[in-house]
Amino acid sequence: MDVREAEAALRAAGVADGYYWIDGVHEPSPTPPDFVYLRRVGGGEWEGGGWEVGTYERGAHQPLARYGDEAVACADLLRRLT
Repeated sequence: MDVREAEAALRAAGVADGYYWIDGVHEPSPTPPDFVYLRRVGGGEWEGGGWEVGTYERGAHQPLARYGDEAVACADLLRRLT
């Protein structure tokens, strides 16, 4: 599963738009005050890139998990929201 398929699965499950943010795929406007996110990360120990799942609350990103595989990160996001 990739990020576009994850968005389609969340929509099919009836998850409200403001509950999640997927960088470059699903970015609600106006930005909700808090949400679960999936974003691509890179640099440092993640040289070559990876994926981060977390929460955004009170103006700050709070990482919950990082993955080297997009499909695993998408599965985590779906578990958290469905």
